[in-house]
Amino acid sequence: MRKIILLLGLVLGINSFSQNVGYKNPVISGFYPDPSVCRVGDDFYLVNSSFQFFPGVPIFHSKDLVHWEQIGNVLNRPSQLYLKDAASWAGIYAPTIRYHKGTFYMITTNCSDKGNFIVHTTDPSASWSDPIWLKQGGIDPSLYFEDEKCYLVSNPSDCIYLSEINPKTGEQLSESKALWTGTGGRYPEAPHIYKKDGWYYLLISEGGTEMGHKVTIARSKNIDGPYTPNPSNPILTHIDQQAQSNPIQGTGHADLVQAQDGSWWMVFLAFRQQSGAHHLLGRETFLAPVSWEKNAWPVVNGNGMVHVDMNVPTLPQQPYALKPIRTVFDGATLGHEWMYLRNPIAENYKFTKKGIQMHGTSSNLDSWTTPPTGLFRRQQHIQFTSGTCLELEKGKPGDEAGLTLYREFHSHYDLFVRQESDKQQAVVLRYQLGELKHIEKVIPIPCGKVKLQISGEADNYIFRYAVEDNPFVEIDKMNTKYLSTETVGGFTGMVIGMYATSPTDSKNTATFEYFDYKGK
Repeated sequence: MRKIILLLGLVLGINSFSQNVGYKNPVISGFYPDPSVCRVGDDFYLVNSSFQFFPGVPIFHSKDLVHWEQIGNVLNRPSQLYLKDAASWAGIYAPTIRYHKGTFYMITTNCSDKGNFIVHTTDPSASWSDPIWLKQGGIDPSLYFEDEKCYLVSNPSDCIYLSEINPKTGEQLSESKALWTGTGGRYPEAPHIYKKDGWYYLLISEGGTEMGHKVTIARSKNIDGPYTPNPSNPILTHIDQQAQSNPIQGTGHADLVQAQDGSWWMVFLAFRQQSGAHHLLGRETFLAPVSWEKNAWPVVNGNGMVHVDMNVPTLPQQPYALKPIRTVFDGATLGHEWMYLRNPIAENYKFTKKGIQMHGTSSNLDSWTTPPTGLFRRQQHIQFTSGTCLELEKGKPGDEAGLTLYREFHSHYDLFVRQESDKQQAVVLRYQLGELKHIEKVIPIPCGKVKLQISGEADNYIFRYAVEDNPFVEIDKMNTKYLSTETVGGFTGMVIGMYATSPTDSKNTATFEYFDYKGK
């Protein structure tokens, strides 16, 4: 009997331990770059940059650093987020989230407005304050709290600067002082300060957010320096030969957090390549364990490299329920994952029992000034299938509504229904690639409901349609690499959108019943 009990205990112990070992990177997939994290008790909170999209700065919650659930968007009011004329290289840059004495603070840069600002709240899933604007410039601002003092670091003039501020008023209480220019890599940025064992550690990123991205660190006994670099810098990079075949590249822009069990972890951005040396999903959020002995330098995952399959001990894992494949638009609110291009025009959207109605205007997907009528969500998997059922009503010839694979105003693939006459419509496949704009296919269909579907794989996007209850018909394929960061540029990743436009401002009504998204 004793042997049975011991064996049962061993089995239960192994099962319990196995549940806390291993995870897959990225931990937040799709265009969720520039992660910053903080811990409050047993809870972790993480924010990402959002650039030209509204609402801005998605915020996530986790119990284990591996599984994350979006609980809102920090900047969800026009008074907080002004995005006029913002393209994919503008808008909201890298944020930092910190917690101090009952208050959460988020600091970031709006490159389409007045620069660096802070918002705060006591409940991160609820409303945050309006912006408090700051004097010190640069991008990637971060906060460090010590006793009753709050310090700001950012990177004006390709150097990390420090000043003391009042986080509730924005008043700068000391002159900005230069701390460190890094190890010689271009674009020293993403600074964060931590204190451990009597040392102030200054973590930054260098090399640009591309293949040569890396994380470096320095330390000092005084917060204002001088800072001595780690002789083993960089502590995270995939620029070396040993990582040249790793599917994860461009590792950088990191933040450190200590878990409740004393372990240290790093969240950072990187991208996954597909179709050769191209990446489309944007910069995603990754996780790595960190060894940080007393009075020593932090070591990331043993050798400064990470992998998709991370066979390492974790905190007790607490996964969230999977999201449903289908989003039915029969309510008055949208899930936190949905976004608009720039500040939306509210009267162009209406929730009904049939779905969400979008009213098309003359502003189309090629515009980077007046926002088009459209709803967008991130592509999060290299292999996926998405789709919708829509009906274009009250349209005039030339009006259109459908799906778009959107990278930038000058680069997108569109599958849509176009009004041809009072009794005739067409399914159209079109591409816009820089100065090249071409209609690939036009398929006449009767007026009424139409199902549109887009699937993705490493090398191609596949476009299909169906009328009534007929099976889907493949229209054509288009090459993924023409929408990659290497081709298009910019700081964002692929998003999938439902949209409506009208060249004559006819205010057509496009009703979208649902949206499906299934990743592999």
